[in-house]
Amino acid sequence: MENLQKVLIIVNPISGNIDKTDIVDRIVSVLNEKNIAFEIYKTTGENDHAEIVKILDRQKFDRIFVLGGDGTLKMLAEVLKDETTAVALFPTGSANGLSVNLNIPDNLNSQIDIALGGNKISIDMLKIEDEICLHISDFGLNAELIKNYEASAIRGKMGYLLQSLPTLWESRYPFDFTIKYNDKEIKRSGVFLAFSNAQKYGTGAVVNPNAKMDDGIFEVLIFKDFDVKEILKTLSNEIEFDPNIVEIFPVKEVEVFCHQPVSFQIDGEYCGEKEKVSVKLSTRKLPILIP
Repeated sequence: MENLQKVLIIVNPISGNIDKTDIVDRIVSVLNEKNIAFEIYKTTGENDHAEIVKILDRQKFDRIFVLGGDGTLKMLAEVLKDETTAVALFPTGSANGLSVNLNIPDNLNSQIDIALGGNKISIDMLKIEDEICLHISDFGLNAELIKNYEASAIRGKMGYLLQSLPTLWESRYPFDFTIKYNDKEIKRSGVFLAFSNAQKYGTGAVVNPNAKMDDGIFEVLIFKDFDVKEILKTLSNEIEFDPNIVEIFPVKEVEVFCHQPVSFQIDGEYCGEKEKVSVKLSTRKLPILIP
């Protein structure tokens, strides 16, 4: 364990519909045993960005523990300027895509060991207009699924499964895209188009099998058709897609234009319908503690 003096614990009380009292109590108990000072901030959904900035400006922390999902971590990433302060994930949200990609275990004691350890990765972040993306954003069918999921009452993987058939039935796919990158312009049609810095969605489905989160590039993925065989590959961790169905190419910056407004999501949060987005690598990286 590194010589840690003080830890900031950010808790999203409502993420994932999970009561986090026992989790916080266990973390606090371990910190007290090790004589590590701490401060707890509970998000409220109002002025959280500004409040966290105030805390970080007032005090230097050796670690930041995040109890929440991708949305809570994304909020921190948007305001954390110090790339030397490592972040530990305690995945307790509806969407935990980053934790899935970084193989953060479900066991709380193991999560605490990771949080107090020294093994970390500085991941790339994508800048999508004025927002940060930590792992995957996309247009099309998956974003429509997330829209329907957010409107439903059932959370978790079962909630996504229950919304799959209604989403397929109602979707207007295929969607038409114009893509500009590396002084090229190409036109494609597909069921969805993704910007990916990670291998998997939070559900565990593998869509970008060769992705590395710290390699200074991200990938554009185009699923050209709803092909059951290729979809099953995403669930079985197969690493080779049929290039006639799935097109993947690396970029550092890209613009995408839709021929009509198309549903769009960032890190599992629905962002409405968009006709154009610009995506590039952020100049900042996010240090995350890993197993």
